[in-house]
Formats: sequence, structure tokens, C-alpha cells
Amino acid sequence: MRRMVAENPVVVMGRRGCCMCHVARRLLLGLGVNPTVCEFGDEAAGEAVALVEELPVVFVGGRLLGGLDRLVAVHITGELVPILKEAGALWL
Repeated sequence: MRRMVAENPVVVMGRRGCCMCHVARRLLLGLGVNPTVCEFGDEAAGEAVALVEELPVVFVGGRLLGGLDRLVAVHITGELVPILKEAGALWL
């Protein structure tokens, strides 16, 4: 997991079939970002949930941004695009 986060500008991790993971991915795609998506099965999701409080989890530039609520919040405030540019995920 650490390697994936370090090697990709944007990573979305969540449970397989999770609608919130889909929403996070669609938001990023709508901005022109193609995130790396890592989906866990039920067993692996249980281990991942032990590490974080909520899924999906979004990493940008190798750092934890947060869950869907944080992703939407920084998008609404206009902070998301600069964060994505700094991480090399957007070339606007």
C-alpha cells in the first residue's frame, strides 16, 4: 500500500463496490485526474478499516488527504485543484 501511495499522484482506497469510492473517483475524473483505485475485498477491507476510520481514503502527493467528506470540502472551498497541481496530478 505504501509503495502504491508513494508512486502515484492520487490514490483512492475503498471497499469493492462501495458507492462512496465511486463518488470520490468520479469527482476526481471530473476534474481531469485519473486516480489509481485500490479496492479491497471484505477481509482486506476489515484490515484497512482498522488503520483508518472511514473508507474511501484519498491520498494526494503521497499524503493522506482524508475521506470523501474531506475531498468534497476541499473541492467546495477551491483548495483541491491547487493541491492536485502541486502533486503533479493536474497540468492546468
